[in-house]
Amino acid sequence: MKSMTKLMVVAMILAAALVVAPAAARVVNPGDTVYVGEENINFAGVSGVVNNIRYVHISGSFSDWNIDNTILAGADGNVSELTESAVGTKTGTYYVIGTGLSQDATRYINIQYPDVALDVVLNDSRKDSVAGKSVTRNTKLAFKLTNNIVVEGAKMNIEVTLPGGGVVTKFDKLNLKDRTVDGTTQYFGPLDLSNAEAGTYTAVAKWPSESDFYGKGYDSKPVTFEVSTKSLTITSDKDTVVRGNSFTVTITGESKETYKLYIKDVSGLNKAEYPQIVEGQNGVKDIGNVTGSGVSPINATIETNAGGTRSVQFDTNTNTDDRQFTIRVQDLTDPSTYDEVKVRVEEGDVTITASGTGVYYIGEEVTLSGTCTDNETTVHLFITGPNLPNNGADLVEIKPVINGNTGSFTTEDVEGDDTWSYKWNTADLGKSLDAGGYTIYAASKPVDKDHLSDAKYATASIQLRSGFITATSSGAVVAKGDDLTLTGTAQGDPDSVHVWIFGKNLQMTGESATVEDDGTFEYELKNTRDLSAGQYFVIIQHPMMNGQFDIFSGAEGWINGTAGSGFDKVEIGKLQASDAATAVINALDSANIDDTYVKLTFVVEEAQIFIDAIGDKAAGSKFTITGTTNLAVGDALNVEVTSAAFQPTSKSEASGFGSVAGVVNVQQGDGANTWSFEVDGASFKPDQYIVTVESIDTDTTATATFNVVEAVPTTQTTPVETTPVETTPVETQTTEPTPTQSPGFGALLALAGLGAVAFLVLRRD
Repeated sequence: MKSMTKLMVVAMILAAALVVAPAAARVVNPGDTVYVGEENINFAGVSGVVNNIRYVHISGSFSDWNIDNTILAGADGNVSELTESAVGTKTGTYYVIGTGLSQDATRYINIQYPDVALDVVLNDSRKDSVAGKSVTRNTKLAFKLTNNIVVEGAKMNIEVTLPGGGVVTKFDKLNLKDRTVDGTTQYFGPLDLSNAEAGTYTAVAKWPSESDFYGKGYDSKPVTFEVSTKSLTITSDKDTVVRGNSFTVTITGESKETYKLYIKDVSGLNKAEYPQIVEGQNGVKDIGNVTGSGVSPINATIETNAGGTRSVQFDTNTNTDDRQFTIRVQDLTDPSTYDEVKVRVEEGDVTITASGTGVYYIGEEVTLSGTCTDNETTVHLFITGPNLPNNGADLVEIKPVINGNTGSFTTEDVEGDDTWSYKWNTADLGKSLDAGGYTIYAASKPVDKDHLSDAKYATASIQLRSGFITATSSGAVVAKGDDLTLTGTAQGDPDSVHVWIFGKNLQMTGESATVEDDGTFEYELKNTRDLSAGQYFVIIQHPMMNGQFDIFSGAEGWINGTAGSGFDKVEIGKLQASDAATAVINALDSANIDDTYVKLTFVVEEAQIFIDAIGDKAAGSKFTITGTTNLAVGDALNVEVTSAAFQPTSKSEASGFGSVAGVVNVQQGDGANTWSFEVDGASFKPDQYIVTVESIDTDTTATATFNVVEAVPTTQTTPVETTPVETTPVETQTTEPTPTQSPGFGALLALAGLGAVAFLVLRRD
């Protein structure tokens, strides 16, 4: 018994000695790789036995010796644990230095982080990962372990978490524990799933507890896969699709398995009227079964991916019949294994609208827009109307469209939201279209008017009118010095109009006026002060449909015509005003010239201001002074009313001099324009007054005089009731009349100057 006890004690001591005994250190030689997390590393083979050992990382070349990280070794030159904090991001080559050691490029180690990646792949096709995918029990799998660990004896465990939550390192008959790693990619399989529970599995490669890397975060990332009991199925992302759009079917079956995919026959239907399998898709081959035969692609063989699925896109177009189609997927070896999905193809629609009111002048830009759900790429446009082909013409060259020929139509792309828009510039049509009513067609196919039943279409009715021009002047008569404004409307969307003005010693041929968005224009003629009095002729030219002025001023004194117009240049520089204007009008009236015009005349007169008779006014009264003028409406007139008195006054009396002044504007009148000035004569004393009316712009003045007289008081009498009394005759006395007084000095002086005033009225600078 005592012997047995002694043996047990010895065994316990040996066991304790084994527990505390440190693991043997890995001896590292120059050039070896050391991993972050390793412990008890023996660097004697690299550093030798020296003091103050350090391992340094340098940036740049070895000769630069720019140290950017240093790891200190222990007193024995070794490292008890290579930690992440000591290495940081500075991995790679570390050189050893120490007391008595010079820089030696052969004394180095390579420090790296442990890198482990786990994947699940098909055992028969190990490039195909099933990570995150679903596989059936018939699929054989393998674990793919990739790492950079080159340490003798290094091992890892692959732990698999089952759908129920249990963790195993043995899956079916495959042992996943203590798998040796050596810095290469290794495969562990096959993994038989025939008895596997349906559900999601999670696998991770872990370092065992006896490893230096255990618990330090250097395990692989988890990878998942699903085991299912799925059979062969097919689904579609759309139950109904509008013709012109696509739909996608998804086949689910065995991993990397080949199946037949096709659309079931529809009696009497042309193959081009089926949805079409898009060529060039991954895993889709043998489209139409006969390569290069031109057979419509309504069937193919497909191969599922590692997850047992494959998506296939079908396109539809305007040729696709609007009906329900059945798409089938079928096992190649067992035709009884199949699945089907039904997809209905419906007709789309086409709409069209024209911007604005539907009435346009030839030369304007018309925006045509709408939607097209029957053709996802193109809408086809054509027009019918007066003098056009019965079956329609394109919108650009106005040439006949040809049924089935897309190139003969005007086309516009359909956007992703099924909308389309086309800007139709009628200015480019030249003389191709006449004024009148037209119908514009938008169709999903290149069909002419006789074949519209073969496509979806919509129409828009428009009215085209010829461009025209109207104009007026600010006045038929303009006073010298006044501005003359020409305004009007030019329909047809021209950029500008051309202004010709002819008069005595004047030929203005190079002027233009910008036409605004609303069709209005304005031209202002300034400096009429320099024009001679007399009649002037105005021609305002509209470029019409082609957008260019076909008659224009050439060399000085000449007018030219555009090339091809057949117009020979004419010299107008030596013609009188009316003859020059007539020459331009005759040129514009040519049948080869599409420009139109409007003509005006105006007369330039010497500026004149007239003051109507004023008459005598009572002191303190209010009254209006009026007159007429040939100045333009809106012109400003300065009006002054001043006393003609000029006499000395005493300091104790208010001055007898009175005046008022103001500015008035010329108003439109019947015949001559008018003006008026309101006078408040509250401060006016009896005297003679001078009225001066002046136009600053035209340097014209007119004067007149009037008298202010004493106001006659108005006396009101109140009836008084009287009692008859006896009267006594009274002697009547006659009072001598008071002598009439002569006008004051100031009034006499003013009267003496009336002749001079009359002269001023007629004066013109």
